[in-house]
Amino acid sequence: MAHIAGVEIPSNKRVVISLTYIHGIGKPTAQAILRKAEIDENKKVKDLTLDEERVIREIVQNEYITEGTVRTQVNLNIKRLMEIGCYRGARHKRSMPVRGQRTHTNARTRKGPRPGSISSKRKK
Repeated sequence: MAHIAGVEIPSNKRVVISLTYIHGIGKPTAQAILRKAEIDENKKVKDLTLDEERVIREIVQNEYITEGTVRTQVNLNIKRLMEIGCYRGARHKRSMPVRGQRTHTNARTRKGPRPGSISSKRKK
């Protein structure tokens, strides 16, 4: 298994797919990285040479923001929205959907499980 940006990427998958296991790298970014490194997208990770791994690792470390840095930036952006009191920040504070989805029904992922009804709490 190759170790890139602090993540063990799976060795039995294609390189372009394996790179997406790194937080902050999606498929288009993975394709761009492989174009810069001049490596075929269809090549499996286990078939990469040490030089090719090194080139990919250097490109990811020097040119892209990944893993913990991305997570920190996202959290700081959400905190900023909450501090300035905008609509999106208020929705984050209340754990409600942020992007205009309906909440009368649905939105259970964001709102959490339904509060138990009286009939389900009462035992006979």
